[in-house]
Amino acid sequence: MNKSRPRKSTKAAAKNGKRGLTVVPSAEAPRAGRPTIGDVAALAGVSIKTVSRVFNNEPNVAPATRSLVQTAITALGYSPNHSARSLAARESLTLGLLYDNPSPNYIHQVQRGALQSCQEAGYDLLLHPCEFGNKTISEEIINLHRQGRFDGVILTPPLSDMAAAVDALVAAGVPVVAIAPAEIRGDILQVVTDDERTCVAMTRALYALGHRRIAFIAGHPDHRAVGLRLQGYRAALQELGLPVREDYVVQGYNSFESGEVAGAALLALPQPPTAIFAANDDMAAGVMRIAHKFGVSVPGNLSVVGFDDIPLASQVWPALSTVRQPIEAMAAKAVQLLIAKLREQRDIPVEVMIRSELVLRETTSAL
Repeated sequence: MNKSRPRKSTKAAAKNGKRGLTVVPSAEAPRAGRPTIGDVAALAGVSIKTVSRVFNNEPNVAPATRSLVQTAITALGYSPNHSARSLAARESLTLGLLYDNPSPNYIHQVQRGALQSCQEAGYDLLLHPCEFGNKTISEEIINLHRQGRFDGVILTPPLSDMAAAVDALVAAGVPVVAIAPAEIRGDILQVVTDDERTCVAMTRALYALGHRRIAFIAGHPDHRAVGLRLQGYRAALQELGLPVREDYVVQGYNSFESGEVAGAALLALPQPPTAIFAANDDMAAGVMRIAHKFGVSVPGNLSVVGFDDIPLASQVWPALSTVRQPIEAMAAKAVQLLIAKLREQRDIPVEVMIRSELVLRETTSAL
């Protein structure tokens, strides 16, 4: 299966019988004459239980034994029967990835990272879009879990900031991992990045290039973690002794179109900014388009920076300066944490921090 482009399973989607539910399988379907787990055990000279432990990445397997099993697996071309494993474990061996985000690039990267870890562990991934404002969302998720659709859920922003929904999931005993929540809590697992710190650093970088009129396009107001980016921008201005001009802060909604609207408003000011920092790359790309439409040279007359470092950032011209958020790595780690919890492993960290970094390309220059 192509890991870089998750594909929908028509058969699985039909089986689920619910629009918007997509199961992405992590292993190919069973075929006639395929080797069995017993064949692997016999070739490696170990028990079937030991082979199962290797597949489940359990820690209590000696490295030499693990190597023998992996060698036998490769020699036989063996892959586990997902249905049999699921029945034996009384689990679906499927994880739920829930999302509601207007940036398709962000969601695609989350899916890629999650799929990678699912495939490595022999799990399937169920993709389920949710509406952030839906008051019945927690009940919907809990019902899916009770029906055996998935064993645990990964919440992406802004769903990871729905305290009421998270509380309901925890009370119902649904294992949860939240990606980039605004607040850290002790009853669920979380994967975060340092949004505020890196936005301070990016604002400083623009200042070092000679910019003093630096504007900011805020992210979607429902995405509380994205609000940390605005905090970082404001903190940097105060640190640098620059005024925090409210006319230089425009509300965006994480979409390309909202970036165009915000960019047009900023460039129409009597004293327009010389640099615009957008809270995500989609909005930054919108600013670049509107600047071209207004005849404003980027980066000659206007420096533009974004956040996330989605593939589009390096594909547009000029290439976008941005903050590289490790989206795929965060999603991959979220899956690993969730599987560790499902397997009742010990000493699982409640919070994992994966740092972001500045990437300065062609849309920034000195005044």
